[in-house]
Amino acid sequence: MSGADDEVVNFDNVGLRYGADREVLSNVSFTLYPGSFYFLTGASGAGKTSLLKLLYLAQRPSRGAIRMFGTDVITLPRKRLPSFRRRLGVVFQDFRLVPHLSAFDNVALPLRVSGVREGDLAKPVNDMLDWVGLSNRKDARPATLSGGEQQRVAIARAVIGRPDMLVADEPTGNVDPEMALKLLRLFEALNRLGTTVVVATHDVHLLRKVPDSLIMRLDKGQLADPTGALRYPPRPARRDGGAA
Repeated sequence: MSGADDEVVNFDNVGLRYGADREVLSNVSFTLYPGSFYFLTGASGAGKTSLLKLLYLAQRPSRGAIRMFGTDVITLPRKRLPSFRRRLGVVFQDFRLVPHLSAFDNVALPLRVSGVREGDLAKPVNDMLDWVGLSNRKDARPATLSGGEQQRVAIARAVIGRPDMLVADEPTGNVDPEMALKLLRLFEALNRLGTTVVVATHDVHLLRKVPDSLIMRLDKGQLADPTGALRYPPRPARRDGGAA
């Protein structure tokens, strides 16, 4: 039987409301496991972005319990939140690149924040920019980059520190289908290194592109499974074909 040590995230009857409005998330329960790949789907307004905010610790729930890496994050002191967030990589829908920094410096930012010495930055950052096909744009500032290039810089920044969990909000929404597939392959590569990946998307065509992925479907603020395809919280099979 899987225990808390085997879990990256556990939501138990979580609810979220903003102010006095009705709940945007209701009775949400699920478990995310190390090294698994999840798609979060649902119609516009279903609550995908709100759920992601809870996952990357930008929001606290109105009720219920959330454990992350074996720790209750609802009662976690605020001074400990930065160290937790360093274990997460986040790709925002609006990129959130620092406008006055070059592509290189945007990607290097998480390493600098975590205390990596300047002399040790160049190789990993240049390797990452090469990985996303932007080695020739490393000195460019965000305003001079196309939407697809900005998205790739945002992804490179999110994965440069090899996070334990990557959370991506509609990461392919601003690129063409060919680039969307390339970006998805980047997430798969990171996943194969052991990172748990959660991708929120409205693009149903992407769901078939990652054979081992699990689907979490939100409907009006609740997790739904109309097709019977959703498999949570049981732990998925290992990629080597053995039982979990």
